[in-house]
Amino acid sequence: MAVEEEGLRVFQSVKIKIGEAKNIPPYPGPNRMRDCYCTVNLDQEEVFRTKIIEKSLCPFYGEDFYCEIPRSFRHLSFYIFDRDVFRRDSSIGKVAVKKEDLQKYHGKDTWFQLQPVSADSEVQGKVHLELRLSEVITDSGAINHKLATRVLECQGLPIVNGQCDPYAAVSLLGPSRSEAKKTKVKRKTNNPQFEEVFYFEVTRPLSYTKRQFDVEEEDVDKLALRVDLWNASNLKFGDEFLGGVRVPLRVLGQAGVHDAWYFLQPRENGGKSVKVEELGSLRLNIVYTEDHVFPSEHYTPLRDLLLHSANVEPVSASTAHTLGEVCREKQEAAIPLVRLFLHYGKIVPFISAIAHAEVNRTQDPNTIFRGNSLTSKCIDETMKLAGMHYLQVTLKPIIDEICTEHKSCEIDPVKLKESENLDTNRENLRQYVDRIFNVITTSGVRCPTVMCDIFFSLRESAATRFQVDQDVRYTAVSSFIFLRFFAPAILSPNLFHLRPHHPDPATSRTLTLISKTIQTLGSLAKSKSANFKESYMAAFYDYFNEQKYADAVKNFLDLISTSGKWDQKSIETPIMLKEGFMIKRAQGRNRFGMKNFKKRWFRLTNHEFTYHKTKGEGALCSIPIENILAVERLEEESFKMKNMFQVIQPERALYIQANNCVEARDWIDILTKVSQCNRKRLSTYHPSAYLNGHWLCCKLSADAAPGCTPCTGLPANIQLDVDGDRETERIYSLFSTYMTKLIKMQEACGSKSVYDGPEQEEYSSFVIDDPQETYKTLKLIVSAVQTLEHQHTKYKRDKFKKTKIGSQEHPIGDKSFQCYVRQQSESSTYSI
Repeated sequence: MAVEEEGLRVFQSVKIKIGEAKNIPPYPGPNRMRDCYCTVNLDQEEVFRTKIIEKSLCPFYGEDFYCEIPRSFRHLSFYIFDRDVFRRDSSIGKVAVKKEDLQKYHGKDTWFQLQPVSADSEVQGKVHLELRLSEVITDSGAINHKLATRVLECQGLPIVNGQCDPYAAVSLLGPSRSEAKKTKVKRKTNNPQFEEVFYFEVTRPLSYTKRQFDVEEEDVDKLALRVDLWNASNLKFGDEFLGGVRVPLRVLGQAGVHDAWYFLQPRENGGKSVKVEELGSLRLNIVYTEDHVFPSEHYTPLRDLLLHSANVEPVSASTAHTLGEVCREKQEAAIPLVRLFLHYGKIVPFISAIAHAEVNRTQDPNTIFRGNSLTSKCIDETMKLAGMHYLQVTLKPIIDEICTEHKSCEIDPVKLKESENLDTNRENLRQYVDRIFNVITTSGVRCPTVMCDIFFSLRESAATRFQVDQDVRYTAVSSFIFLRFFAPAILSPNLFHLRPHHPDPATSRTLTLISKTIQTLGSLAKSKSANFKESYMAAFYDYFNEQKYADAVKNFLDLISTSGKWDQKSIETPIMLKEGFMIKRAQGRNRFGMKNFKKRWFRLTNHEFTYHKTKGEGALCSIPIENILAVERLEEESFKMKNMFQVIQPERALYIQANNCVEARDWIDILTKVSQCNRKRLSTYHPSAYLNGHWLCCKLSADAAPGCTPCTGLPANIQLDVDGDRETERIYSLFSTYMTKLIKMQEACGSKSVYDGPEQEEYSSFVIDDPQETYKTLKLIVSAVQTLEHQHTKYKRDKFKKTKIGSQEHPIGDKSFQCYVRQQSESSTYSI
């Protein structure tokens, strides 16, 4: 979800690798070990949780998490929790990275010291204050001064133990002052509207005779206003601190008036003093990306250059190929290129062109597509995007079964446990391999068309280049579909969304053995046993030396590398797409039933959307996919609840609250995608609920009244939901980052044009088949990048001029924005 800023859209995303923790303090008992998990939080909102690693003080998680961030935030935080024998969770420590510091750690494996967690430091949200100082003439003629403090509202306060009942405490700080005043408690809201005014007498020295108040003479450095937000708790431990601000009265200035928003801050010297080294550390790799995307017409020159790449002769002189040449990692270039070409339906000709060029440079058919080239990375990325549903349908049921059955499959005699039988384990493993092999080799008809077309192109290029080798038409395709698609998905199902978490060590070992065998079966190597370094694997593979396995692989590869549009067969078995607990409001199917909120287990398949009292029980309600007319967000004002959305059906709407903003977005996205082809999809909807006989949004009284707001538009390419302008912005960003390499490549073209001798070492890393064509392309790239660079700089300068610190968008204390403004005001454009 993008945030709109004066015609420019801002996207935020984060990709996190949670590695391991070490030196966690031991449990104060005879066992000493802990059962720990790690959470990822946007400020105080949990958006991801790892699995629990049992009985370890150095837990290894090895989990990846990616999400689009749909709102502003101040801290990206990571908490380590310990679950005790009574299933109670207690926090051990945390890592909190300020938004403005995220770039320091971009893409680097970093060990962070765990910091203590205290209620006094766990703050988020902002408060709107108005201060006014006025003269008051008493009956005796003396002039006193009164400070009026108005607490208007707060936004985004943290929810504590599932509830937020906030109030504000206001006090004037100074010599011999301790008076404090409180607002009323606002129940069940983290965006309270207080609108309360408090007055404080401000005395003047007796010698003061001027009629006009002069702030500078009041010694205001000794006076400040403090506003603390508290959660009114029913627990015996007292109210919880939510955050506070300290406003020195010198901000009043000559006018004596101050109106501003403030970010809430932690309490000074709050929390117990704990030696940091006693809490251990956590290894993380964080990649935070912020894309500032202009309207589409700004990207036309660069986008046209990119989309024309497949038609450039030679393809090595194209804009897309050049991006792969200058990026440090080919993967960096492949991700936005593939998404852009998929969005515009140009992926097959582009990959065909770069694959054909790579095949012609390859000397040995046995090494075809084995390197980490731009071709192989682009095909990998295409399979991940276009083939994700294919992978789910093909592998998820059997992978789920393996992960839940926990059958022993260890066939290495050295690693065998005393209670295990080698023959039994071999049979368990053989059955799993056989079943996975069969589901893969019979899935060809479901292989996405775009993948089939790419495989057809690979097969034709390889067969034409190496006409003597009869098997190269198969190995060119199997090196991708088996080696880089199915085998990695079996090995790490969590990375391909087949499982929510990394499997436990025993299951992970089983999947490793299956993956190795499937990879070898798919490779069609002449000597199978020689592929294994381990003798026990070579012996196990004897089970699969029959010709029927090779024939099945070849038939499958022939099927998926045949050009032509396959009709996707309808899948009879329901495929589970997403499930989890959420809170739903009763739909009012019973006329006199209570329309209250209840926690339910929700389950979405490609056939229906259901909810259950708890996981594993029968469905309380089932909504066929064809009955979903729209899926949209529900405005918070409807029920004073965040992260709500609505599933609109012919007769009624189901109102649901997700656990956090990221999960709400995920559910809306996947429900929209599975229902996108429904014939009766709505074009308009009501963004608020129907309560007390009318719609809160448009005030119409008929519950069947047509919607008052257009439904969220489905993307042109529904299946992949790609934003072409955002991907072009990312490509611009890469070209901008590697501008020095673009210049070096220009020099290399000049050198090649005038010098026929041995290539200079500094230019040898570039693939330049036609120096003149490549140079022309480079000039056009530099021009397009410079133009966008100037537009970004102008936007940032204009934003800097218009921004008011203390506004609702940029409260006082917004260090990330102040840092951003400072960076942009210092930045300069490239001069080439």
